[in-house]
Amino acid sequence: MSNKKEIFWRIGLAYLMLILLGIGIISQVFYIQNVKGSYYRSLADSITTKYATVAAERGNIYSTDGRLLATSLPSFELRMDMKADGLTKDVFRKNIDSLSLCMTSFFKDKSSSDYKKIFVAARSRGERYFLVKKDVSYPDLQTIKKFPILRFGQFKGGFIVIQHNKRQYPFRELANRTIGYMRDATVQPVGLEGKFNSQLKGIPGKRLMQKVSGGEFLPINDKNEIDPQNGKDIITTLDVNLQDVAEDALMKSLIENKADHGCCVVMDVKTGAIRAMANLGKQDNGSYAEDYNYSVGESHEPGSTFKLASIIALLEDGYVNLDDTVDLELGIHSYWNGNYRQVMHDAERHSLHRVNIISAFAHSSNVGISKLVDEFYRNNPEKYLQHLHHLRLDQMLNIEIPGERQPLIKKISDKTFTRFSLPWMSVGYEVKMSPLQILTLYNAVANNGKMMKPYLVEAIDEYGQPQQQFHPVVLEQKICSEQTLSALRTLLVSVVDSGTGRSLRNPNYLIAGKTGTAQIADETRKYADKIYQSSFVGYFPADHPLYSCIVVVNAPSNGIYYGAAVAGPVFKELADKVFSSDLGLHQSIEAHLNDSLVLPKIKSGSKSDLTAVCRNLGIQHRSNSESDWVNVTATGDQIVMTDKKELEETGIVPDVKGMGLRNAIYLLESSGLKVNARGAGSVTSQSIQPETKFEKGQVITITLSL
Repeated sequence: MSNKKEIFWRIGLAYLMLILLGIGIISQVFYIQNVKGSYYRSLADSITTKYATVAAERGNIYSTDGRLLATSLPSFELRMDMKADGLTKDVFRKNIDSLSLCMTSFFKDKSSSDYKKIFVAARSRGERYFLVKKDVSYPDLQTIKKFPILRFGQFKGGFIVIQHNKRQYPFRELANRTIGYMRDATVQPVGLEGKFNSQLKGIPGKRLMQKVSGGEFLPINDKNEIDPQNGKDIITTLDVNLQDVAEDALMKSLIENKADHGCCVVMDVKTGAIRAMANLGKQDNGSYAEDYNYSVGESHEPGSTFKLASIIALLEDGYVNLDDTVDLELGIHSYWNGNYRQVMHDAERHSLHRVNIISAFAHSSNVGISKLVDEFYRNNPEKYLQHLHHLRLDQMLNIEIPGERQPLIKKISDKTFTRFSLPWMSVGYEVKMSPLQILTLYNAVANNGKMMKPYLVEAIDEYGQPQQQFHPVVLEQKICSEQTLSALRTLLVSVVDSGTGRSLRNPNYLIAGKTGTAQIADETRKYADKIYQSSFVGYFPADHPLYSCIVVVNAPSNGIYYGAAVAGPVFKELADKVFSSDLGLHQSIEAHLNDSLVLPKIKSGSKSDLTAVCRNLGIQHRSNSESDWVNVTATGDQIVMTDKKELEETGIVPDVKGMGLRNAIYLLESSGLKVNARGAGSVTSQSIQPETKFEKGQVITITLSL
């Protein structure tokens, strides 16, 4: 009996436990459905749906004349949801043959039977995100949208279109490094694409996607939940024509001289707007491509192009004028510091001794310029360094694109500043500058002393309307006095007229500039490898400058490394292109016809020579003298030659500037003067000014160009 009771008790306990368990399950179900239901439903939705980012269309980059330099072209990916609600068995069976035939006819890559097999297989697998085609253009998409089944859209035909934007560069490699690129997070942004990425990329939109079989996400709606806002457009200062000429001319020079790399920058004198920026480096296969922005990011010892800064300091402090002379010592001079010495050499061997400042600069004499700077600043080098600071040569330009290097101008407090630093700095060594930083100084001289900040972007537009405009920025209102500027123009013209840059001289327009030939030091062997940097920097036309330009060619290895021979031709080709294409630089035919005759300036000299010149130039002339040597005056539209005896009677010093030595001596001595001549070539200055009275037998010193 007791056993039976125990059994019943156990059975009852088991039933009770089951009842309690059931009550617990029911209460938990109620709790989940009614209390936590919304939470778990949202959790389920978050697992099966998500918001996908819809990329905005990236803004365009334009040249200054409105030509596309970079743009985003849409590319479409075509997919199909084979289990779409509207894509029934009857609809699919009825239209699949027509769809396959249309695909074959349009793409011509597979037969219609092959297309049909692919579509049928995808449907049998129940694919919800079946890839049909990639990289479809917009015009092709408009045609494909009309194909059977696909024309029913996403829900009735299962047709899904995914848009991608591809960056395209219509001019291919033109200004590639300046325009730049934006890639993934592992790649450093480059050029304007990187600097203005936030404006170009726009604001992305949102689209709701649902997870389907196979782990793919399918757009739930035809339209975006939040539409993207397209990026803004960048209007650059670049001129496509000048950029093309710069790259082509630079490429030819690099190939001809077997150089490692080079750059060329063209700047608008008045504004500082960069019209061309070419950078080419040698690749492993021997070709050249824009692999680095050397004009902004490479900083080397500039060499002789830096001499302009030294001359500015000397002229501003009144230590020299153009008629002063300096002994070039045949191009070799030693600097001593106790028992130690360093020898300064001129780049080219010559036989010159004492010459004037014009000749020393025109022939790019390291000895001449360094001796002057050492003489006047040796005891106060800080005064020289202050001039470099005023010229902003120790400051970055902060141009829009990344990569600019901080220029190196030594300070007296630097441990590396020695007794030898000043003469070497004066000729462009122991300093480091980028090509663009050097160009900015020369552009200031061309711009009547006003230093402009170089810039690459004119405006940021949105749907054709300017949102932000960038205006020229003045860095220094005046880098030096008017008197110094006048002297600098004379010096820079003399380089091309009779100095190291005379190969650039042409009869149509004037070029002003400076050649540079510098040895480049590496980190280990210093100057032992004799790697050279050839450069030319200047502006044109010299009498009313429009553009300034710098060309730098690094490591030419074809036996020629002088700046005029390697970099000069690139500069000249650019200048010729501008002159030939800019009608504003040419006087009209009517202007020439209507102009009154302006007689050329003719010096006194040999009667037979003057007669021959006048005859060949079609200039009316007459002679009132029987002498072989005559004085010349212009009366109306003709040249009159008078007897030299008239000069003796006047007691007035004749003007012999520009004459050769033989003619100058004859004319001066015929006038009653005694002549002391310095140098060779043509007369650049005379100690007694023309048109002043003199006493017979007085000594006059004339200085010649060489």
